[in-house]
Amino acid sequence: MSRAQISALVFGVGGFGALVAATASNEWKVTTRASSVITATWVYQGLWMNCAGNALGSFHCRPHFTIFKVEGYIQACRGLMIAAVSLGFFGSIFALFGMKCTKVGGSDKAKAKMACLAGIVFILSGLCSMTSCSLYANKITSEFFDPYYVEQKMGYVYNGATSVLSSRTKYHGGEGDLKPTNPSKQFDKNAYV
Repeated sequence: MSRAQISALVFGVGGFGALVAATASNEWKVTTRASSVITATWVYQGLWMNCAGNALGSFHCRPHFTIFKVEGYIQACRGLMIAAVSLGFFGSIFALFGMKCTKVGGSDKAKAKMACLAGIVFILSGLCSMTSCSLYANKITSEFFDPYYVEQKMGYVYNGATSVLSSRTKYHGGEGDLKPTNPSKQFDKNAYV
């Protein structure tokens, strides 16, 4: 029984570490434009900041400084991932106290209840993170198949330092930050989700 508890603790703490890494990651959405090796550019979008880089090694990041300008689905994903990380932390603590091989936690009956509570908390943490990832993936997929969403289907040109990472704008007839460079190539070899 002790081996099963130790392996469950290792997997639970490993999952908690993966949640922290996924929450802090800037690669929730990666867009690439590679017409040639020299002009290849990448845009990395995360929950906390957006980054852009090119094949020459230039890499720029811009954090989301305000809550009110961030889109609603990103705020929902942030909240769900923070809830998942918090639940994973408390689940790890409960699992550590609920193990039979530790001296903390009281009697075996109390430790069993603590281990059961840790399992429930880990399941809730996983549900929060799965919901967040599914919401974000649904948004990416719906933007990809939206005919009015220009950024996924056409190339883009940087307009300067202030507009390098404003890649979530929709094209409504005005120029905005995105300039379509080749509207005839809607789905080329680099158009993927």
